[in-house]
Amino acid sequence: MTKAKTLFRVSTPCVALMLLAACGGGGSGGSNGSTPGAATYSVSVTAGNGGSISPSSAMVNAGGTTTFTITPNSGYVAGSVTGCGGTLSGNTYTTGAINADCTVTAGFSAVFVWIGGSQLPGASGVYGTLDVAAAANMPGARAYAARWADANGNVWLFGGNGINAESNAGLLNDLWEYSPSSGWWTWLGGSSVSNNTTGIYGTEGVPASTNVPGGRENATSWTDPAGNLWLFAGRGWDSTVGNSANYLNDLWEYSPSSGEWTWVSGSNTAGAKGVYGTQGTAAATNVPGARDGAVSWTDTAGHLWVFGGYGFDSTGAEGDLNDLWEYSPSTDQWTWVGGSDTIDAAGVYGTKGVSAAANMPGARTVAASWTDAQGNFWLFGGAGYDSSGTGELNDLWEYSPASGEWTWLSGSDAVNQQAIYGTQGVAAVTNMPCARISAATWTDTHGNLWLSGGLGYPAGTWGGLDDLWEYSPQTGEWTWVSGSGTLNVQGVWGTEGAAAATNTPGARNGAVSWMDAHGNLLLFGGYSYIVSNGSGISSIQINDLWEYPTQ
Repeated sequence: MTKAKTLFRVSTPCVALMLLAACGGGGSGGSNGSTPGAATYSVSVTAGNGGSISPSSAMVNAGGTTTFTITPNSGYVAGSVTGCGGTLSGNTYTTGAINADCTVTAGFSAVFVWIGGSQLPGASGVYGTLDVAAAANMPGARAYAARWADANGNVWLFGGNGINAESNAGLLNDLWEYSPSSGWWTWLGGSSVSNNTTGIYGTEGVPASTNVPGGRENATSWTDPAGNLWLFAGRGWDSTVGNSANYLNDLWEYSPSSGEWTWVSGSNTAGAKGVYGTQGTAAATNVPGARDGAVSWTDTAGHLWVFGGYGFDSTGAEGDLNDLWEYSPSTDQWTWVGGSDTIDAAGVYGTKGVSAAANMPGARTVAASWTDAQGNFWLFGGAGYDSSGTGELNDLWEYSPASGEWTWLSGSDAVNQQAIYGTQGVAAVTNMPCARISAATWTDTHGNLWLSGGLGYPAGTWGGLDDLWEYSPQTGEWTWVSGSGTLNVQGVWGTEGAAAATNTPGARNGAVSWMDAHGNLLLFGGYSYIVSNGSGISSIQINDLWEYPTQ
């Protein structure tokens, strides 16, 4: 009997182990595992552009649940996450009870991220040491500055109407370079303490370390194929001490390799009238008249193009212009290509969508411009002339340098049009930004054209705009991406460097914009809107830097 009892006690755990094995014991039979022999279901995932979901799939026992981690990319936030009866808490999505195969789908939304500068308007510049990058460096608050982007992915800023290192306001002539990779600014030239500085022109055509353009706003700028930076005209200070700020027509080239400016052509005295010569014929004596608020492009041959603005025509009369000019750096000659040699010309729209030699946008200033992937030039809005009157415009034009013809593509041939927003995020042929001036623009890596803010008429009343639009040249449709139709919206900065759905630069005009090497939109400064002490909303220059992803 004793022996039998001993054998029974030894064999009991073996039986228990055999029973456990037969029932699948020792497997992951919890809520997010599967049990052999039991019903299991597959949970798959789908992630939209701008983020990811992990794990990539899961097998779940009948009635069990599982979790997924939702990870937005930089500049994105999680949007709608749906499927499998689940709920989102933070970045964790927990499914409901799984009793059939199902899919979790996550969408992500691009948002503006505040990455530098001050939330407060009127910030002074922090210049640091000339030619030395530093984390603390920051251009002062400003609007209507000139901009460039170089082949190394860095972006550049010159002048504008703003605040220097001593908190004084005026027209600036400081030159800055910003590295998106390091997040640091470098002050490269111009004055840090003097506003309204006159230009030092030196000898025409000869670079020198002492040369520097005078302080100015609303100048026109290009980057040539060799990486040199070009600056033309604007309203500012010429070479004469004691003169008032006026319209300029001087052309400058800056070499990043040598760090020197060259006064290339035009007058060193403000107020010059245009010398048009024969239309279509280059000549050494040709030169556009002094102006500000013109738009510019660079063609595939590296030639520089200028259109319109406000300034002086061939007779010396002052007004809005619609003349189109081409400049060849290799010959140092201007060609009057099209438009009128006198001010205030009305637009010739022709048939929408049909190019024609007679088509011509009306005279205008502070319009928006882009260059597409095929080398065509685009023009939108501004303040000027439609087919029969004057006001703010929302017409969209394309110019082909190959054919020399303009095409009116969308918008109205009448001024002061309201916006048609449609559904946010949904492209439509009926969508249309309102008439506006002084908007910021970008061209993304897909060849789409972006438009942000300015001053305009979203619903029939004039004011500051915060709306962001994307235009597809392939489909011919506008998409209202973000922002609102409300005027004078104040910014919401959130936490520096952190994406949040509530972030917004707010309404602004005269901001500087670039596209960085990673396809992000960069937006700097401009006139922003604040609530003044008991006196309502007012606009003042700011120096905040924002990033928005388009990939």
